[in-house]
Amino acid sequence: MKKLVFLALSFLIVVSCKKKSEEPESRILADSSGNINQLSVIVDNSLWEGQVGDALRDNLAAPVEGLPQEEPLFSLSQIPPETFTGFVRRSRIFIKIEKGKDSLAIIKDEYATPQTGIIISGENQQQIIDRINASSDSIIDVLKATEIKEKQRRIGKSPESDEELEKAFGVSMKFPTAYRYAAQEDNFIWIRKEIPKGLMEILVYQVPLNTIDKDSSVIANIVKMRDSIGEKYIPGPVEGSYMITEEAYAPYLFETKIDGHFAYETRGTWEVNNAYMAGPFVNYAIRDEKNNRYIIAEGFIFRPATSKRDHVFELDAILKSLKFRGFKS
Repeated sequence: MKKLVFLALSFLIVVSCKKKSEEPESRILADSSGNINQLSVIVDNSLWEGQVGDALRDNLAAPVEGLPQEEPLFSLSQIPPETFTGFVRRSRIFIKIEKGKDSLAIIKDEYATPQTGIIISGENQQQIIDRINASSDSIIDVLKATEIKEKQRRIGKSPESDEELEKAFGVSMKFPTAYRYAAQEDNFIWIRKEIPKGLMEILVYQVPLNTIDKDSSVIANIVKMRDSIGEKYIPGPVEGSYMITEEAYAPYLFETKIDGHFAYETRGTWEVNNAYMAGPFVNYAIRDEKNNRYIIAEGFIFRPATSKRDHVFELDAILKSLKFRGFKS
């Protein structure tokens, strides 16, 4: 089950978080740098080229779930320890492998801000490999949280008005001015961004709780809901065609939280019936028991034959910024 917050790794792990309040008042940190999801890996060349490097790649460069083509969770950049100095230390996220007592530490804003570093130590290669494998899910959660927060910070520099969302659903959501409102109908808003060779889309709508909770077939109910919305609002290029959930493979389903509310997170591929169009989507069904509804916030992309990881990540950062502001039915 996917978690939004970092869990305790194990009793053997040492977690160290340095807070700004603990730093000398005279210390001024430089701004961190790096592309979103660019992970610096500080490790000896010999370890990187061997089984330790394999463990790092297998876990941290594993394929992103829900994309039509394989793309890595992080783009890894190996740096020998002796060159991890000066500007190189400004990497926003990094993982460092050291020889020493078996431990894992998280450090915050050590060389720049914002910055998250993971220090993994082991007395030998096998101990390091075991630590990487045992802690990979939690490491990924911590690094992803840093990157989501950074992406949301960048989006916040030039936000589009979300007044229409607040009026329709009593929610706010931060998205940049590159997006525009494409369609607005009762209980349905469609937001769009044009990109080279494609489109990035956001849908926000609401459904009664029993649309998803009517029985134990959650994934089937979410697919049925998505397909009904596609038929009603998302037409395809030929008459009678519309967007549906890919029929060949079931989407991935997780449980998470958005603004403190329980949510189902669904990732998979959409397609258009009777047409050759498809792409990845991420859907959050956010439970609002007070108003007997689910708020549905979904992002999907059409960008054939090109990478999509970073575009999906942008949509994810936008959707996760959703907050409840009050709703009058």
